Amino acid sequence: TVWTDGLTSLDRYKGRCYGIEPVAGEENQYIAYVAYPLDLFEEGSVTNMFTSIVGNVFGFKALRALRLEDLRVPTAYIKTFQGPPHGIQVERDKLNKYGRPLLGCTIKPKLGLSAKNYGRAVYECLRGGLDFTKDDENVNSQPFMRWRDR
Repeated sequence: TVWTDGLTSLDRYKGRCYGIEPVAGEENQYIAYVAYPLDLFEEGSVTNMFTSIVGNVFGFKALRALRLEDLRVPTAYIKTFQGPPHGIQVERDKLNKYGRPLLGCTIKPKLGLSAKNYGRAVYECLRGGLDFTKDDENVNSQPFMRWRDR
């Protein structure tokens, strides 16, 4: 049984390739121009937009190699972004780090570590000189690795 309200069958929700050009001097390489309807993306969510475009397309197994060279976002969609709740100065004040770029990382593997081992990885990163770590977008507060336990 497939549960759907029919949205998957509507043409207006499908991405469209509106142009293909060969790459000059390269055999079997092409530039494809693809457009997606804005209704596919949550307003104000850069994460949703990039996950939808880059995550889904780059995971397409039929492609042997792929590179995103340009992304054009309509002004109407850009206007839905509220921006960060505060600026870099607030972050620098919290971390007491000034006069240099902040350095951070995402803990890998993103899934499979216990809360204790994930916390240990964070500790070692910070002890080694990083300013912050961030969770991968797939890491939330799953039963095997609750946020508070990390």
